Parts: sequence; C-alpha cells; structure tokens
Amino acid sequence: MNAPETLDLRRAAFEINKLSKRLHRQVGQAIADYGMIEAGDKVMVCLSGGKDSYALLDILLSLRERAPIDFELVAVNLDQKQPGFPADVLPAYLASRGVPFRIEEQDTYSIVKSLIPEGQTMCSLCSRLRRGILYRVAGEIGATKIALGHHRDDIIVTLLMNMFFGGRMKGMPPKLVSDDGRNVVIRPLAYVAETDLERWAAHRAFPIIPCTLCGSQDHLQRVQVKAMLRDWERQYPGRSDNMLRAMGQVVPSHLMDRNLYPFRQVKATGVADRGGDIAFDDEPCSDPAEIRFDRPLTTED
Repeated sequence: MNAPETLDLRRAAFEINKLSKRLHRQVGQAIADYGMIEAGDKVMVCLSGGKDSYALLDILLSLRERAPIDFELVAVNLDQKQPGFPADVLPAYLASRGVPFRIEEQDTYSIVKSLIPEGQTMCSLCSRLRRGILYRVAGEIGATKIALGHHRDDIIVTLLMNMFFGGRMKGMPPKLVSDDGRNVVIRPLAYVAETDLERWAAHRAFPIIPCTLCGSQDHLQRVQVKAMLRDWERQYPGRSDNMLRAMGQVVPSHLMDRNLYPFRQVKATGVADRGGDIAFDDEPCSDPAEIRFDRPLTTED
C-alpha cells in the first residue's frame, strides 16, 4: 500500500471515529436531558429495518455497556406482510448481535391496501395500525419504555408540516406518554442529524430493508418538506440545529396562543423589560441597553 492510500485510510478512520463520538454523545445527552432511560427500565426498541432504527439499537447497545445504570434492551419488529419482505434478515442480524427480540406478524399491508384508494397517502393509516400493535406488544413483554428511531430532521419536518398544513405549532417531542396512557415513548436520536445516520449505516453495513409500502410515494407532503429542509441546510449550514434549539426555547409572550399567555391582561408597568419588543428588530443591536428612547435618535445610535 502506497503513502497516499495509507493517508486516505487514516483520514477515513479519523472521520468515522469523530462521527462515532458525536453520535454517542448526542444520544447520551438527549437521554440525560429528558430522563429517557432510568435504572431498571426495559426498553423496547422498535426496529423497522431502516437505517434510523438500526443505528438507534446499535448506539443504545454501546451506551448500555458503559452506562452507570442497568437497563434491558429488547428489539421488536412488526412484520406487516408486505410483498417481498425478507423475513429472515432481522432475526439473523439480531441473533448475531445477541439481542433479545420479538417478531410480531400482523397483515396490516392488506388492511391499508383495502381501505386506501390507489394513489392516496397510506402513511397515516399504516402508522396508526402499527402504533396500536406496538403498544400492545410493549405491554405483553413488560416494556417500560418504547424507543423510536425518529431523528432531528424528523422532528423539524413534523413541526414545519404542522405549521404549513395543520395550522398549529406542534412538533415531535423527545419523550411523551402514548395515546393509550400506558406507555412512555422516547426518541433518543432527537439531537442526531439524518446525514450522520446515513454515514453510520454505511460504515456499519446494516442490512437495510426498504419500505415498499410507502417509500415510492414521492408526492407526500413529508417528502417535499424534507427536501426543502435539506436544501435550506445546504445553502445555510446550521439552520436545522437552530430550528431544533428554538423548539426548546419557546417564548409564549411573543407568540399568539392566548391559552399560554394572558394577552388580555397585558398592561404597561413602567418597568423596563430587556426581553420586550427589541425581539422584533430586523438586526440585533450590539448593545440595546445603550439606546435611549427619551430623546431623538442620532446616527450614533
């Protein structure tokens, strides 16, 4: 092997090591920030066969080895009887990793195809059916947490979709109580960028199983919003992280929800508020405290 090839291999190994550290740090931080996993938990990791859920399980297995608390992991896959689904792939992979698992077989594919007219979006019904089955399985195996593989971009896209098409500011929380009130759902990949998961999946050579039920529906609103978000990120790197950060720094007084803030009771108090209407300035001033409003503005302001 010549010198340039050796240098390339070292550079590639360095980048993968950086990626590994970033992924494990971000997942560990999300778990800590939101109290996702506690001592004695039995975490049901929902494994679809896609890159995100593979990476979630892979990273959780690694973190468990060095975690200061004990918790269990069990992988659950819902075999929805999609045509051509390779039923042997996931059991073989999970057995090779030594992970306890359960394959739940339910023909939701036929139900969705029979109820949704050709050409219409199938994801909503498929998701509801899948969610109900997974909640039931969680109860049957005694899981205390249900871990899903939604990542940073999923969370932001959901926020944008709700704003654009639903007329509400609602996202995808890192931790929540399930619809039936019996399960706690967690999203440990909440801080992780999808591009990093793509690189990790390629490095780890996960046996990816494509979703043939809905993967070809390129007209989906989610697909379009996701493409728009990626275009923004290419033009303005860091915008996605800023949007995620904004979801954790909400200022109710500067929105319009009357249930969150008593706008009808707002009155002048005579006391300066550093977080007041300067929030609406087009460009932040270097030091807003130096600007006086009791005299005409000058060029020095």
